[in-house]
Amino acid sequence: MTTPVLDLASGDYMLPAGKIAMVVTYLEQRAPPQREPFGAPAGVSLKAWPQVDIDAYLDLFKAIGAPWLWFGRLLKSRTYLEALFADPNHKTWAVVRDTQKIGLLELDGQDDGNVEVSYFGFTPGQTGKGLGSWLMDQAQRLAWADQTTKRVWVHTCSADDPKALPFYQKMGFIPYARGIEIADDPRLTGIHSDDAGPAALPLIR
Repeated sequence: MTTPVLDLASGDYMLPAGKIAMVVTYLEQRAPPQREPFGAPAGVSLKAWPQVDIDAYLDLFKAIGAPWLWFGRLLKSRTYLEALFADPNHKTWAVVRDTQKIGLLELDGQDDGNVEVSYFGFTPGQTGKGLGSWLMDQAQRLAWADQTTKRVWVHTCSADDPKALPFYQKMGFIPYARGIEIADDPRLTGIHSDDAGPAALPLIR
């Protein structure tokens, strides 16, 4: 991961109109989890998605991410996404209840034995049912199943569910860095509706 480092003096800074800023926390795990596997909740399974349908993926991504202003994949071209999902180092799974996709997991194999849990989440109404712990346990075991893995990492930000950071720590990730992400407000660019996003990031026109 290559991220520019800002050399900012302490103080308050105003953002240009149309921008949002999130405090990002980076967390890592440097050894496989030493616990019994979590059992899958009744009626739920994790299905590998080796040939991702781009339209179905984007629908699921937006449904999961709208409450938290996820926009990363929504800014990418179809050509970029097709190349991403064809990359053998990038793996995608869908969480399925009966035949309905209700969650998403993506692992991104990187250089030097690093694996990023790049996307992890559920559609609205699915949290608080034990799914998160089971899915993250699956993510960690899948990441560490590769004998070349030395480190698994994930990041969360202040626009995310406030339970996300303590949840990752509970699952064995340790914070190691903090950053700031500045982006165009995706509600103003038409990616998300005006009422999307967490209360922590009200829409400012």
